[in-house]
Amino acid sequence: MTDIVVVVLNYKTPDLAVLAAQSAAAAMADFGGAIILVDNDSPDDSFQRMTDLTRSAEWPAHLEVQVLQSGRNAGFGAGNNFGIHAGLAICPSAEFIYILNPDAQVERDAITTLVNHLHAHPKVAIAGSWVYGETGEDHCSAFRFPGLASEFEASIRLGPITRLLKKHMLPLHIPETSGPVGWILGASMLARTSAFKEIGLFDETFFLYFEETDLCLRAHRAGHEVHFVRESRVCHIGSVSTGMGRWTRTPAYWYQSRWYYFSKNHGRGYAIAATALNVIGTLIWRLRRKIEGKPTPGAQRFLRDMVTHDLRALVRPTPDASIRTVGLPQEPSLQTSVD
Repeated sequence: MTDIVVVVLNYKTPDLAVLAAQSAAAAMADFGGAIILVDNDSPDDSFQRMTDLTRSAEWPAHLEVQVLQSGRNAGFGAGNNFGIHAGLAICPSAEFIYILNPDAQVERDAITTLVNHLHAHPKVAIAGSWVYGETGEDHCSAFRFPGLASEFEASIRLGPITRLLKKHMLPLHIPETSGPVGWILGASMLARTSAFKEIGLFDETFFLYFEETDLCLRAHRAGHEVHFVRESRVCHIGSVSTGMGRWTRTPAYWYQSRWYYFSKNHGRGYAIAATALNVIGTLIWRLRRKIEGKPTPGAQRFLRDMVTHDLRALVRPTPDASIRTVGLPQEPSLQTSVD
């Protein structure tokens, strides 16, 4: 039997996290392994709430289910890394690691479809699902890698430019068939354990956003493929923990992650160029909206905050990449709530 470690990382959404874990358990009838619910040091009663809900719920006898406290909120990557280490300590034979958002529900065959796809395509290190919203809307699950052209196209929002740069647009929306893409959402991501051992886990310098983009880029650079699997479907409420869709002002960690991604992977000159093109495109878009007498939606002070952040980052050293390798955690680091 193929073993899988499932990691569900919670931050202030304990009820949803347990429901997500239960949906994964229902989809793992043909697989062994462990389901790890990690609380990322939520400032509420999430840990106790997940503990109580997990103890009162029914779980398949062939799966090990644990609720753990990470002890610190160091972001999406760090929390999932903690869960991966813990899961592999419990189930060292796991062939795959499955990352599932706490506000997601997997369809019954979603995990099986991902596993079958990886078995059929040995070059694929990471595979992601078709993620949709509660009313069936596409949440955009597959993407090209960010670059200079995509920064300009996304910021200027002008039809002729979009048509000209069509091959550089970031979102791929719903590819017609399963197959290779740049990167996929971390909301439903299946990865080979062997690939993590080779390329490392999430880079914990990213607090939130761009961490799965960076992970997929490292997989590509190591000679692996990343695939979108259309037949694997996952319902995602979306941004419940982060509130991204309700931002009135973009948080600092988004700018930090964006700058770090570009400067780490392409150099500081490239990061500066990406910001410059974003600024130019956004200013042109705002001018056009003003001439047309239309409002300019979006987060307040976006350009000012981005430029201010990047100018400050320019005079600071680029952080060393804290990419963790797969290994067994120390016993005292696991605070377990479910026997």
